[in-house]
Amino acid sequence: MVPASYGVTELDRLPRLGGLFAKGAAGSVTKRPKGAVRLPEVSYRVAGVDTSGEAAHLAAYQDLLGEPASDVLPAGFLHVLAFPLATAVMVRPDFPLPLLGMVHLRNVARVLRPVRLGEALEVRAWAQDVRGHRRGVQVDLVAEVLVGGELAYQGVSTYLAKGFTAPGAAAPGEPADDGTRPEWTAPLPTARWTLGGGTGRAYGAVSGDLNPIHTSALGAKAFGFPRAIAHGMYTAARALAEVGPALRGDRYEWTVEFFRPVLLPSTVDVAIRPAGDGLVYDGWRSGKGTRHLTGTVTPL
Repeated sequence: MVPASYGVTELDRLPRLGGLFAKGAAGSVTKRPKGAVRLPEVSYRVAGVDTSGEAAHLAAYQDLLGEPASDVLPAGFLHVLAFPLATAVMVRPDFPLPLLGMVHLRNVARVLRPVRLGEALEVRAWAQDVRGHRRGVQVDLVAEVLVGGELAYQGVSTYLAKGFTAPGAAAPGEPADDGTRPEWTAPLPTARWTLGGGTGRAYGAVSGDLNPIHTSALGAKAFGFPRAIAHGMYTAARALAEVGPALRGDRYEWTVEFFRPVLLPSTVDVAIRPAGDGLVYDGWRSGKGTRHLTGTVTPL
């Protein structure tokens, strides 16, 4: 739910990521650590988002991720639809953290009712809960999808901005990807993904996220990677597809925590197994102990 103190900015349509990334890249130059971080108290809202024209887009997404053909929009596709609005919040001049260099740490998404192709949606997005991390600050970007005024989906994406300071006393940091996580042993795999060098470009085509760290070796090298890396949400959404609609149900919570990035091309082993009332999944570099991601899918 949007915090009560936040104002609402109405947009007439969902923005396109290409222009937002260009704006974010330009704005990142001036956003440097200089005191405690304070977020803009504003949410963006787009009403009447018509999904009737999304059939080809949905089919391309399902084909790429391995989702079965259906008129139900999986959580990964809802993330794709809402992500541009959350990005619009992050590229505001008064959003204090730079878009370039932000590290995607984790996601928690909840599907509270099926969203079907052809339904009209209301999409909302805002930033909240800036807090300390031992390498900087982390912040949550929240995106919601409503149908007929009923909350159908909420996704919370947590990002790390290195070198910044949270307001007040720093909270205990979440584990960063610096080798300090508890020791982990790979379980028996239940699937193996062979990811070609064009995986980032393919997911970029269906998601709109054409960040050069995913689409070109040169772009990736500019940010310290030896070659292009897979989108984190591609790997998480592919794991969600591996679980499948029958096991996750119509209402479910889907979580993911990211560890080491997946360099392209690559082979990733995946294990999906029961845990409590749902399932847990892990993905790691085939033949190695390099863990890429872990998460859960739990029916609600």
